[in-house]
Amino acid sequence: MLKVQEIRELIKLVDQSSIDEFSYEFEGSKIKMKKHGETKTVVEHVQPATPTSAPAPQPAPVVQEAPRPEQKAKAAAVQELKQEEVQDTSNLHKIVSPMVGTFYQSSSPEADAYVKTGSKVSKDSIVCIVEAMKLFNEIEAEVNGEIVEILVKDGQLVEYGQPLFLVKPE
Repeated sequence: MLKVQEIRELIKLVDQSSIDEFSYEFEGSKIKMKKHGETKTVVEHVQPATPTSAPAPQPAPVVQEAPRPEQKAKAAAVQELKQEEVQDTSNLHKIVSPMVGTFYQSSSPEADAYVKTGSKVSKDSIVCIVEAMKLFNEIEAEVNGEIVEILVKDGQLVEYGQPLFLVKPE
């Protein structure tokens, strides 16, 4: 079952895109969204049918009606706040992954993390390791500054160009 935050992110992405209709089905959950006209978001959980048991009763779909004018105003204010947050991070340097691989905060599970939020780094400081094809690649900070935020979790798969850290340059 999808989490509320994941559903919100999907709604946001669909809203910002040029697509008019979106359907998503995963592990028994189904989401269908339509833009333009009468906007409704339907989320329903579908139980997989098992041949040996009677079908389970289905919960009623959750339907969100199109937002009212006051809800639109509130959403616009929230969007404005989010844009301000984005602008606040525009002066921060992003350390990005130079390759697809697995992110590690330390050289071994027993070792301390290379950096934590608030750590001071220099251009040649090692901040993490990205493992790709059994090769462990040390990633350097690229700037002098302070780690403001770690954007990925230890052991998480990362993509080429994906931001890993936000650094406040000195």
